[in-house]
Amino acid sequence: MVVLAASVLTKTGKVLVSRQFVDMPRIRIEGLLAAFPKLVGTGKQHTYVETENVRYVYQPIEALYIILVTNKQSNILEDLDTLRLLAKVVPEYAPSLDEEGIGEMAFEIIFAFDECLSLGNKENLTVAQVRQYCEMESHEEKLHKLVLQSKMNEAKDVMKRKATEIEKSKIEKGKFQTGAYSSISGPRRSESGFGDINISSSGSGFGSGSGFGLNTESIDSFSSKSKDRPAASAKAPPKGLGMQLGKKTQKTNQFLESLKAEGEVIIEDVQPSAVQSKSVLPPTDPITVTIEEKLNIIVEKNGALRNFDLQGTLSLQILNQDDGFIQLQIENRDMPGLSFKTHPNINKDLFNREQIIGLKDPNRPFPTGQNDVGLMKWRIQKMDESSLPLTVNCWPSVSGNETYVNIEYEASDLFDLQNVVISVPLPALRDAPTVNQIDGEWRYDARNSSLEWSILLIDHSNRSGSMEFVVPPADQSAFFPISIKFAASSTYSDVKVAGINSLKGATVPKYSQRVQLITDSYQVV
Repeated sequence: MVVLAASVLTKTGKVLVSRQFVDMPRIRIEGLLAAFPKLVGTGKQHTYVETENVRYVYQPIEALYIILVTNKQSNILEDLDTLRLLAKVVPEYAPSLDEEGIGEMAFEIIFAFDECLSLGNKENLTVAQVRQYCEMESHEEKLHKLVLQSKMNEAKDVMKRKATEIEKSKIEKGKFQTGAYSSISGPRRSESGFGDINISSSGSGFGSGSGFGLNTESIDSFSSKSKDRPAASAKAPPKGLGMQLGKKTQKTNQFLESLKAEGEVIIEDVQPSAVQSKSVLPPTDPITVTIEEKLNIIVEKNGALRNFDLQGTLSLQILNQDDGFIQLQIENRDMPGLSFKTHPNINKDLFNREQIIGLKDPNRPFPTGQNDVGLMKWRIQKMDESSLPLTVNCWPSVSGNETYVNIEYEASDLFDLQNVVISVPLPALRDAPTVNQIDGEWRYDARNSSLEWSILLIDHSNRSGSMEFVVPPADQSAFFPISIKFAASSTYSDVKVAGINSLKGATVPKYSQRVQLITDSYQVV
């Protein structure tokens, strides 16, 4: 009574991912999966189909099938529960539910299947637990990455300083050379003539010397480069490379001491470096559209909304200039108070009439390169308490020589929130607070005297949660303001690119969209 295999197929029958949980030859599983598309009838509402030897339990997701191949004696209810879990796990890892998206994350999906099923039997896990187990976080690895990131940042700083020095020396050299031809001395001219003979690759060195003004510029640029090199190297040591290395070692020692003394204190410093490392990854698609909304929210203790400010941006990144002759078809949710502002170079009449983003001059391409180009922005301010993605209530109560603090959150059905961190300030403490109950994980930050409550994922399975901890007697105001951070893969305005039109008549290049909702400042005061 076990699951024989868990597979992901296209609706045409092509196998994308398959994980077997019993000893089975490849030709056997290929034969079973090849027979499946012929057994599925059109227009039927069944979620399983049986043959003489096995049972297929399946669920369609867009253009794919997620299939469990089981024996006929297996528990169909348990198989359906397992299938629902796999149907939630696959979209968590695949960037898109198509052949390319599944192939890109094939190994991650197989690892997730192994967490969901052990020897063919279902494990009682949630999607958040599967993701947590697959990540396998390591403090030593984070510390190692932190040290590497510190070295990279130092190298970048040194490169920037040297580039600035070289640029300044070139500017000073250019100012010095203005009108220098008329005031150049005799020995200097003979030196330049000598340089002409050496640099010339042809046999007529003096013939090239007849164009003396041109060769003087080449010699000047050559001599300025040779003179700039020792100037840069001579200026570099006073900038304190040795001292920088010492600072790095001292900083690393401090992180090591903090790690030993406070456990996870270094996580605060690792997260920004991880974001930086992601930001420098080269894009994989010729065109990338980034849609981002930032929240600035202030909620009072009693739940009243004091301030709601949402600012959204749509930016475009194009790698090749040939792909820049395009127009973007935009779609969005109809919301009161939602207004768009486009870049001055965008055809506003075309956008207002058809919601198409295109340049005023269709013969010009969009800018290309590694940097995003902002095309449109929007803002929403008139919202009420029911539109908040997450509400947090704090209830401190003093009992004897202790203060019991109960905190609860309630999440809206509008979004699935990721990497939620609720930071509660604490009075000055000698030891970490005592946590009696928590839905998620917690960490005590001794340096900032705060307690961080972390929830990896808030979805329909955990729209509400609570935490209780105990500290010495303190005033209620000591636990405010509460700061909240999270991210979501959908937005309020639901702005998206419905399609791209090519103005040159060629095939439309492949493009991808990055959509996220993040918090800039979210506080309960």
